[in-house]
Amino acid sequence: MTANKKLLILPGDGIGPEVMREVRRVIDWLGRRRMVSFDVSDDHVGGSAIDTYGTPITDATMEKAKAADAILFGSVGGPKWDRLGFDLRPELAILRLRKELDLFANLRPAIVLDPLVEASTLKADVVRGLDLMIVRESTGGVYFGEPRGVEALPDGQKRGFDTESYTTGEIERVCRVGFELARNRHSRVCSVEKANVMQSGMFWRQTVTELREREFADVELTHMYADNCAMQLVRNPRQFDVIVTSNLFGDLLSDLASMLTGSLGMLPSATLGAVQPSGKRYALYEPIHGSAPDIAGKGVANPLGQLLSFAMLLRYSFRMEEDAGLIEKACVNVLKNGLRTADIMAPGSARVGTGVMGESILRELDKLAA
Repeated sequence: MTANKKLLILPGDGIGPEVMREVRRVIDWLGRRRMVSFDVSDDHVGGSAIDTYGTPITDATMEKAKAADAILFGSVGGPKWDRLGFDLRPELAILRLRKELDLFANLRPAIVLDPLVEASTLKADVVRGLDLMIVRESTGGVYFGEPRGVEALPDGQKRGFDTESYTTGEIERVCRVGFELARNRHSRVCSVEKANVMQSGMFWRQTVTELREREFADVELTHMYADNCAMQLVRNPRQFDVIVTSNLFGDLLSDLASMLTGSLGMLPSATLGAVQPSGKRYALYEPIHGSAPDIAGKGVANPLGQLLSFAMLLRYSFRMEEDAGLIEKACVNVLKNGLRTADIMAPGSARVGTGVMGESILRELDKLAA
């Protein structure tokens, strides 16, 4: 058994350490049953890093991230650190990781698993069989654009401002990811912006169209305004295959899409950088749920989003398709058996906590590997 894949684990705050604990148990299982081992290190980020180091993420942690083959991230933030102000937010940890590692393509799948059709707030016939991918640009746009700030005006008022800004290259590289993913799915991409009221949206639409004509003529491309896309995700989500969009709209639409599946706690994500000449690609994986401070420490959090993020890590960064599939199948089987955490409860199901859900996943993995 060799340990040649460097994995950095950053549990973070709130329920992050609780759900990450279940991933560590699966990592141990892979070592025992699949003879797979990783060179694992961990560190503090977010609020826990502020408490430990005085900053949301240290330079030393960033060096660990750069040396890793993949990063598994939990969640950050909580009311404990709100009083520290804008420049010392726990969320700066994830923003710095995305920016310095140039993690520009955030992949957020929204899949409705058969056992959870009834967990969605939408009608079963609307969401059954849903399998869409949202590709969100994650290092540009209004979250990083300049100028930004708050300024005093001559009349005594103040003005807060942020800038939505994209270059041709920033748009093309994230849309290439979307087109390439679509080629392995149903060859349909919907590009989402606000070209009707935003110059940056018009520029996005033009750039995506030209890219498709040059490099992806075999993939169908449609365009949609962001507000209409939000409506269509609720009205008829199965019309979509791959959605590619900006940082802000991707943030909003992927959270909306998550509720089609029944719970934020179910959904994983991957954020990818460019493939380097060495073949290495920086990548960070995280569930899209937050730190959920209201339930932190109670042992009731849903660990499936974190476990499925680890499965994405195995697939995209380590090319361990079979092992990723085992974890995903184990999650589905546990749900079929009627076990639920509080966020995905349904009539007739058995309510369990974080640890029992994790233990049940391990039992299913044992059966699948037998």
